[in-house]
Amino acid sequence: MDGTYHLGCPVWACEHWRGELFTAKASRREWLEQYAAVFSTVEVNSTFYALPDRATVQRWADSTPAGFRFALKLPRVVSHDRRLQNVVGEMRAFLSLLDILRQADRSGPAFLQLPPDFSSREWSSLERFIMALPREFQFAVEVRHLDWFDRGEWEGRLNTLLAERGIDRCYLDSRALYAKPPNDEHERIAQTRKPKSPYRTDLTGLSPLVRIVGRNCPDEVHPWWEEWAEVVAGWIRQGLTPYVFTHAPDDTFAPELGRLFHERLRQHLPEIAPMPIWPGERERRERPVQKTLF
Repeated sequence: MDGTYHLGCPVWACEHWRGELFTAKASRREWLEQYAAVFSTVEVNSTFYALPDRATVQRWADSTPAGFRFALKLPRVVSHDRRLQNVVGEMRAFLSLLDILRQADRSGPAFLQLPPDFSSREWSSLERFIMALPREFQFAVEVRHLDWFDRGEWEGRLNTLLAERGIDRCYLDSRALYAKPPNDEHERIAQTRKPKSPYRTDLTGLSPLVRIVGRNCPDEVHPWWEEWAEVVAGWIRQGLTPYVFTHAPDDTFAPELGRLFHERLRQHLPEIAPMPIWPGERERRERPVQKTLF
């Protein structure tokens, strides 16, 4: 990737990527390095459940090239259990990990994902929390309650607050997922879990973050991928640095959805470099052809 935007998946460790994104015999310790040879960012959703130790985060940084960006999700205890209140200790521990990545030039936007029932009634808690976030780190906020999509008072308040602090909104778009009945069990489960947040493209910072949820068949996401490619191209032309994460109900298909998005974006911005060849695909191309007698 050439730095005009960052593209990634919701995970970097998936056994089913062997022989495609990963080489056929890549060890688990090689997965992140091979992932980062193709994609320039990754969501780290595991930090929502538990924080890794400092040595692990340093190893992440050491396994990736300069400019790679880790987007860590804020811990569940902060967003859901304590609902942004009395979380000084928890945030201090989280920020200490972000600082490891910042010093290594690997820190992307840490994103706060608020629970679906976090409404405008808790505005004061949200405002205090946002105002206390340190400016040396990059943050994004994903809201899910419809109060924050009212095109009125509360969405206006949220956008103004985030813009004043230079914090981006994180948008999740699941329209492709819900466009038709599920084709398999992974899609059926995803349709019971993923939110149906209204479509938005409002800007509040310099690095808008988009999480687009597709389907397990890349051919079924084209209209939404094209729509977002046009939007992201516009952001890049404005000098912004967007983050795009392509989700699939089955993580097996997330890299292919990412490649499809990058190809769509290059139709709007041909100057963007092609996606690098996947390590597993390069391995197949370079494998000697078995000679036979006939």
